[in-house]
Amino acid sequence: MIKNKGVNESTYISELAIFGIQEKKGNQIVRLDLRNINSSVADYFVVCHAESTTQVKAITKSIEDEVYKVTGEWPLRVEGLQHGEWILLDYVDVVIHVFKTDKREYYGIEELWGDAETMHYQSA
Repeated sequence: MIKNKGVNESTYISELAIFGIQEKKGNQIVRLDLRNINSSVADYFVVCHAESTTQVKAITKSIEDEVYKVTGEWPLRVEGLQHGEWILLDYVDVVIHVFKTDKREYYGIEELWGDAETMHYQSA
């Protein structure tokens, strides 16, 4: 489990989300740091993908559970849960994108925010 070591709230939530993704074996986990981009809509985007809609939904639930367990916060909004091909969890300063593999390739979120500092994380 990740402990809050004096990091700001958005960084902490992004770390909890990454842990939730790793718990369900999400692939190619990336955190985009948008804090130094003037037109950004959040501090961080966290992006990952999975091979099936079942796994996409399981990752989403794991993220929600991990963040809630530690912070008591649910996402402000969740989009795409019904179809399960691209689910977006909005924690205001942290936006998490959980894609099915082909949708991640199609939308190319990382390329759209190419100016962001990028950190890659190991899948569990």
